[in-house]
Amino acid sequence: MDYDTGNTQNVKKALDYLNIENQLSADSAVIEAADGLILPGVGAFKKAMLALEERNLVIPIQQAAANKKPILGICLGMQLLFESSLEFGETSGLGLIDGRVEAIPDDLSVKVPHMGWDQNRVIQDDPIAARFAGESSYFVHSFYANTRPENVLAVCDYGVALPSIVRNDNVIGMQFHPEKSGAVGLRGLAAFKELVENGNYSRN
Repeated sequence: MDYDTGNTQNVKKALDYLNIENQLSADSAVIEAADGLILPGVGAFKKAMLALEERNLVIPIQQAAANKKPILGICLGMQLLFESSLEFGETSGLGLIDGRVEAIPDDLSVKVPHMGWDQNRVIQDDPIAARFAGESSYFVHSFYANTRPENVLAVCDYGVALPSIVRNDNVIGMQFHPEKSGAVGLRGLAAFKELVENGNYSRN
């Protein structure tokens, strides 16, 4: 999905490398016809939501989720899946997963932003999260998703357990950048492709 957020081309290159058919588009008709959606993102929550609204993409994304179409949010794209964010004032999100995006606490004796390679600890069985169990991926973020435990598939221990993979039925989010996470990240994107092809959203 194209909404001018910085890392769309890198995600497209990763998909092309995996021979996964994809199209970078901000056309609601193209989005409605797609078998699955990937929502990348780098930058600020408020600006990104404004870009989606200006392109009239909010309702098509919400309708796709309601129609059980697989959706993958990456980094900021994952944060946009939630109800709201406190970054630069409270801003409403897409509301596809319950919860709010909040600043990583500044009293944890860790550096913020959380930047670099860190290990994923899987806490729920899931076909996508399983690809990252015990594996490190590449993070760049200062905010994290505060959500119900049942929505969290994997965490990164960084002074506090930061959700690294989240899921609400057909809606999946990765806080890290799979397109920058080497072979393990490519395996994660391939796993999302399998969900799109199989139409199987069950956790097993």
